[in-house]
Amino acid sequence: MRQAVAAQVLNPHFELGEQGLRQILSDVIEEVKRSISQDIDGAEILHSLLNSPWLQSLLKVYGCLQKYLRKSPAPVLEYASGLSLQLLIDIRSSPCCSEEAKELYRLLRQPHMQALLSAHDTVAQKDYEPVLPPMPEELPDDEEATRIVCLVKNKQPLGATIKRNEITGEIFVARVIHGGLADRSGLLHAGDRIVEVNGFPVDGMEPEQVIQVVQARSHGTIMFKVVPITERAVHNQTMLYVRAMADYSPQQDPTIPCADAGMSFRKGDVLEIVDQTDALWWQAKKLPSSTACAGLIPSTNLLKRKQREFWWSQPYQPHGCMQILSTVDEEDDLIAIDDKCVEADEEAFESEELREEEDDFSSNIEGVYLAGFRRSMRLCRRRCHSTIHPSCHARCQSSCFSALNNPYEEVVRYQRHPEDINRLIALIGPSGVGVNELRRRLIEMNPNIFQGAVPHTTRAPRGYEESGREYYFTSREVFDNMVYNHRFVEYGEYKGNMYGTSIESVREVLNTGKICVIDIEANAIQAVRTHELQAYVIYIKPPTLERLRETRQDSYITTNYYVNRPFKDEDFQEMEEAARKIESQYLQFFDHVIVNDELQDSCVQLLTAVRKAQDEPQWVPANWIRPTAES
Repeated sequence: MRQAVAAQVLNPHFELGEQGLRQILSDVIEEVKRSISQDIDGAEILHSLLNSPWLQSLLKVYGCLQKYLRKSPAPVLEYASGLSLQLLIDIRSSPCCSEEAKELYRLLRQPHMQALLSAHDTVAQKDYEPVLPPMPEELPDDEEATRIVCLVKNKQPLGATIKRNEITGEIFVARVIHGGLADRSGLLHAGDRIVEVNGFPVDGMEPEQVIQVVQARSHGTIMFKVVPITERAVHNQTMLYVRAMADYSPQQDPTIPCADAGMSFRKGDVLEIVDQTDALWWQAKKLPSSTACAGLIPSTNLLKRKQREFWWSQPYQPHGCMQILSTVDEEDDLIAIDDKCVEADEEAFESEELREEEDDFSSNIEGVYLAGFRRSMRLCRRRCHSTIHPSCHARCQSSCFSALNNPYEEVVRYQRHPEDINRLIALIGPSGVGVNELRRRLIEMNPNIFQGAVPHTTRAPRGYEESGREYYFTSREVFDNMVYNHRFVEYGEYKGNMYGTSIESVREVLNTGKICVIDIEANAIQAVRTHELQAYVIYIKPPTLERLRETRQDSYITTNYYVNRPFKDEDFQEMEEAARKIESQYLQFFDHVIVNDELQDSCVQLLTAVRKAQDEPQWVPANWIRPTAES
């Protein structure tokens, strides 16, 4: 036995015989048994190892593989696809076919079967492409080291851009697009000098002419003769995901190196940055990605330099600390008569006196008090204009204007842990579209899960009101101090009284384990998109103008003087115009969009979106997960 093992070690090609390795192993086991009887240290451990079931199974697999290698399969025919075609003809021409023959006919006609037979014939005939040209017998002494690169093109772009040295006329590979044909081949690299394309010398040609030579062959083998770059930089790229803060079209960008290699994107799109080698032009994929090939997009530095050009539209981002001031009461508030209108926030009042004073639109559902539905909170937002509060300081400016200064927002994939607090749900939309009604109905579905935040006010409480239920009643001095310390999501003034939704009020609801649902104006989005609140922003969008006329035909609006009148066309047009303004400025911050066409359907969509926000992975700003010093 020792001689057999020694022979195997000295000669790797030693034939083990019919029993193979298993026979040697059996001899080793017997030798170990004898060692155990002689009390040799370690022999018992080796014996148990060699007798382990998993090792025995592995040896059986090894034996099968050795048998397979000795009797490797070989194709019986070189033209299986031809035989299949003849068989199909025979079956089709047969006057009577059995069910088995018909089933065989159907199987042989399947595309995957045809592809399998074609691949079989290619292997059998050893018809492999491409066929490289023979190397020349004699090479000049001063000939540079060149490489012949053959790429098989099949109606897909090569995924590389070229540039021309204006002094020497030489053509170089400018960049290789990540995931493209050239990148997957690993044969072309940025900096390689192209000498010939399909046998045509390209020195002195314009890049457009070289591209025409390449495009002359839409498929098949394209041969490049290149002088490879002597030193290639090793790039350890860190994967980066960003959300686009504006629209971009490469076809409208006069500075892009190759418009066909560019990738367009819209506000809110999530991009996977796969290559940042070029300081000006990154390579990225738009998620979810349906292609392996990346596209060129402008880098952050380039976009900051090009913000003022026509192809880059940077949205205006208002300051997060926004003072909302009441102005002349010119806008109408909306009220619904039936479920066809989606702004049914309050009940009609019985007297003019009550109409002038009442602002409480909370309700009691099955003994659970629902707070936060108040006309005054909505009116102080809708009849307003915005101005930056003078108390804002540098830290707040840095966070609130980050989107303006950064065309891309870094994001990460986030899955809320079941033990974490729920995400805040923030609803926004133009006046009259039904934001508050959808919020009210969502809370009424299950008040034990959903709850609104109790707002603050400086007005005096009425006899039936309790602080912490209808409002948190506070003094003007305390309210102003909260404003100065940026403790409000949004706030404003109405009829001489201040109203606001505080961050603490939102946090109180979240700390109880419930899902806090608030409706805010669009300019307050940045105040809730923070590491602390992590708001999931849902935009309620109005349907088309025709659909608005149809669904609101029996609805009314309530004017400033509480006079009900039917909707007019200008009301719908104002709603659509307000929606366009919101989308043009804030679309990139929307996590979900609901077109409020039918109220019941919208409620179902809203409930589904809220559950998705809590239970499914989401793209969120990276500073929520790893906060920076500034945030």
